[in-house]
Amino acid sequence: FFFSSRRRHTRSSLVSWARRCVQETGYKTISANKATATKEWVVVDATDQVLGRLGAKVAKLLRGKYKPNFTPHVDCGDNVIIINADKVKLTGNKWNDRIYLSYTGYPGGQRAITPARLQARPNGDDKLLRKVVKGMLPKNKLGAQLLGNMYVYAGSEHKQAAQNPKSCLLYTSDAADEGLGVDLGGRRILQKK
Repeated sequence: FFFSSRRRHTRSSLVSWARRCVQETGYKTISANKATATKEWVVVDATDQVLGRLGAKVAKLLRGKYKPNFTPHVDCGDNVIIINADKVKLTGNKWNDRIYLSYTGYPGGQRAITPARLQARPNGDDKLLRKVVKGMLPKNKLGAQLLGNMYVYAGSEHKQAAQNPKSCLLYTSDAADEGLGVDLGGRRILQKK
């Protein structure tokens, strides 16, 4: 069944065509929404993790890309708690060589800061990780909402114990050697037994 280019198609003819396609194939694409999204709480330990690689994994968890019902325009990702954010590492001499630029909005107001100076500030571990993960999320209202689902703590204690978060270990060679079991829906993220 196809539409002829000579006649004008009404909305009802398009709807009936869509229904016929669903009947022929037997399935319909299901998009997640706020009511059907299954959000979980996950704890990620940042000890000795490379900052950018940790940020990429956390951004995927926040976005929900590891889930089979991933929908690009809906917040269907997990709530991520990052502990030991002060023990994150950068390779090479990036602590002092990398420069983050910002602008105050005034003439001559360009400011530069290194990751080492940013981390040394009050609440710097949170600011550093948020800056990295924010660059890996969509640049719109959804990205800002997803960033609100991330909780960063410098130490090993966190305030979200009441949510019973799953302990999650990002994939490293140590995790592969220990054979830590079931994944969270993706191939590269492993859950502690």
